[in-house]
Amino acid sequence: MAEGFSRHKLNPGWVEVIVGCMFSGKTEELIKQLKRAQYGRQKLQVFKPQIDDRYSEDHVASHNQSLFPSTVVKSSFEILSSVEKNTQVIGIDEGQFFDDDLVEVATVLANSGKRVIIAGLDTDWKGRPFGNIPALMAIAEVVRKQYAICMVCGEPATRTQRLVAADGDILVGSTEAYEARCRNHFDPELSLRLAKIQSKKTKASDITQANTL
Repeated sequence: MAEGFSRHKLNPGWVEVIVGCMFSGKTEELIKQLKRAQYGRQKLQVFKPQIDDRYSEDHVASHNQSLFPSTVVKSSFEILSSVEKNTQVIGIDEGQFFDDDLVEVATVLANSGKRVIIAGLDTDWKGRPFGNIPALMAIAEVVRKQYAICMVCGEPATRTQRLVAADGDILVGSTEAYEARCRNHFDPELSLRLAKIQSKKTKASDITQANTL
């Protein structure tokens, strides 16, 4: 899959990773870097995972509705096959939703002389390292850590608090499902407790309906 990309010795590329919790401005920072490259008349391409269609189907979009045109892909290697040889800067949003091959793809592209900028969540709703992001941080030349504001105390937030009853690892959402929290106010068990409460209510409702029949 890496055919056509060779190590570029005269103009080496690099990998940048923009990480943080939800609402920390990761996509805003990505768009900022892309616009600066655009002002510099650099050839760029931007990619996003198919799963993320919250604000736009074909644009990288921040929570405050900043937009940048992008190509929707299903896998990491689809990025590699879509990049044109004269592209200088590659932006990738929501990196945590891609498969682990994104690490190899970023490495191949950087070795071929391209600047690769990836934004993604560094921890999931349980506070665990999220997907491929830790490995991407390890190989990156530049790591930017973004901070949000804790919705409980107003201190810097580094965690993504899930607010709805769900226990799946992947739940794409925005303010209706998540908020930013600091370490002290982060509660990784909240969603599980809500799910248990909801389950009990459902069972009680089913019993009540059965008794009325």
